[in-house]
Amino acid sequence: MDQLHLVDKPEGWTSHDAVARLRTILGTRRVGHAGTLDPFASGLLLVGEDRATALLAWLTLLPKRYRARVRLGIATDTHDRTGAVLAVSEAIPDVDAIRAALQGLRGALRQTPPLYSAVKVRGERLYKAARRGETVERAPRPVHVYALELTAAPLPEIDLDVTVSRGTYVRALADDLGRILGCGAHLSALRRVSIGDFSVDDALSPARERETDAATFRARGLPPERAVAFLPRVCLEVAEAERLRHGVAPVLAAERIERASRPTPLPPGETGWPLALLDPSGALLAVARPWEAQRPGERASLLRVVAA
Repeated sequence: MDQLHLVDKPEGWTSHDAVARLRTILGTRRVGHAGTLDPFASGLLLVGEDRATALLAWLTLLPKRYRARVRLGIATDTHDRTGAVLAVSEAIPDVDAIRAALQGLRGALRQTPPLYSAVKVRGERLYKAARRGETVERAPRPVHVYALELTAAPLPEIDLDVTVSRGTYVRALADDLGRILGCGAHLSALRRVSIGDFSVDDALSPARERETDAATFRARGLPPERAVAFLPRVCLEVAEAERLRHGVAPVLAAERIERASRPTPLPPGETGWPLALLDPSGALLAVARPWEAQRPGERASLLRVVAA
């Protein structure tokens, strides 16, 4: 039951709703998720069961890909369709102007979190202050937009294919685009289609009408070692694995590290990927600090022991 589940969150559900439903389906309380989706959005949610919940923090490091629809000419206070309208403009730019504006939203950026968001400032989530009508000073944060492509333009709406780093708000990108174009804009629809190499095409819906049961979820669930296949790894010897199970970390060497088959970009602020430590059979035993943070010749610094 220590599995990662790929869940297709329905539109209108909170991420907490999806987790609560999985707890009911799977019959266990130890369930958590990585990477919150707003209620109006749909798509891929990574859900951990039992010991796999220990891996969720590293899954949040993966880049995320979305299909987004942006409504030009209307700006809202939440930067999405759920908010109050702040401004309306009928001066909708043409496709060439839109493509030019998108150029400035690619690459390394500093993004100010939306006022209606769960980011904490001085110990309080921003949306609580926003609901009281207060404006809180927010510091821009480094994010990275790896890809941002215009896929359709049924003006005054446009469709975007966007891949971003951890901590990036797609609705803030929509608002920024509206500001650059001078007409205002907001996010009218959002679907997350992938997180790293995990695809929504492989996900199951938790909706009751789908009648997906625990056996179906567990038949499709991923074991911990597959959940962290994107991490560099070290396969331990039998004696090392046994000692690790008793709390004694191994001494590692750089030449023992096997890199992931496909490189994955790190989000801003991270210096390296954690190390997955596997037993000789390939089962995940623990996650250690990135090799860049280890001291050669000393025992590995463990972040989490996953095995019993």
